[in-house]
Amino acid sequence: MPAAQLRRVLARKIAVSCRHHGEDPASHAQALDAVVARCVASGLVDDRRFAEARAATLRRKGQSQRAVAARLSAKGVSRELVGEVTAGEASDELTAARIAAKRRRLGPWRAAEKRAESRQKDLAALARLGFAYATARAVIDGEAEPSR
Repeated sequence: MPAAQLRRVLARKIAVSCRHHGEDPASHAQALDAVVARCVASGLVDDRRFAEARAATLRRKGQSQRAVAARLSAKGVSRELVGEVTAGEASDELTAARIAAKRRRLGPWRAAEKRAESRQKDLAALARLGFAYATARAVIDGEAEPSR
């Protein structure tokens, strides 16, 4: 869990508790900062480790670089760290697109008789997942398994 997400979760719990007890949540801001700082200093919360692990998991599931970056940003990971973690090679993006197409039975993983008529829909599906047109076209027009 990144530090920003920890801060949001704890702030929400403080707000609920303060509403129940009739207190002002702002009076607990200093304690919130101290707890988050202590968790970061002790290594319990490490944005880089979280971002790298989450990015690897999402890539194995067939998520595009754009989708991974969006998910990490939504969790509160800094823009610079997101850029470092998601910077990858074109082959990584192609591999992720193949995984996504296989999971959704698009292109080469679709029934042979429906492949040609569904080409545009399959390209659009990969585009909505955040893959570039060239990558989507290479996967949809390619073979089921990469040639080795």
